[in-house]
Amino acid sequence: MAYLVIKSLHLIGVITWFAGLFYIFRLYVYHVENQNHSKTVDLFKTMERRLYYAITWPAMVLTTTMGIVLALMNPSVFESQWFFVKLVFLVFLFSYHFYSGYVRKRFLKDDVFLTSKQCRLINEVPTLVLLVVVPLAIIKPF
Repeated sequence: MAYLVIKSLHLIGVITWFAGLFYIFRLYVYHVENQNHSKTVDLFKTMERRLYYAITWPAMVLTTTMGIVLALMNPSVFESQWFFVKLVFLVFLFSYHFYSGYVRKRFLKDDVFLTSKQCRLINEVPTLVLLVVVPLAIIKPF
């Protein structure tokens, strides 16, 4: 029973984390496209801060904590190739998360260094990670 509760919390964290990661660069698209409207940009700065610190960060911590607990409860995963492939993709996901925070800090200073098109392209990265990690976790190939 405890395992299923932890697994549920892990999945809730994953869903929430991905929702935040999907949305943050969408906000950056709107931020870039409205650079000349200071009141609108101020609103986006507030939304970006709240999303990053109140949703995305706690979800990442929950996901990571519950994932570690699950792995420790089932140490055989450390012998599985699929698990290590998943970990490699999680490194990309953590990098994306921290990069989105880096972008937020630059945009906060009105240093808008990305184009709308670049933000739209970067916004697709979590989808690519999701397309690999979910099948790995469910199918467990190799």
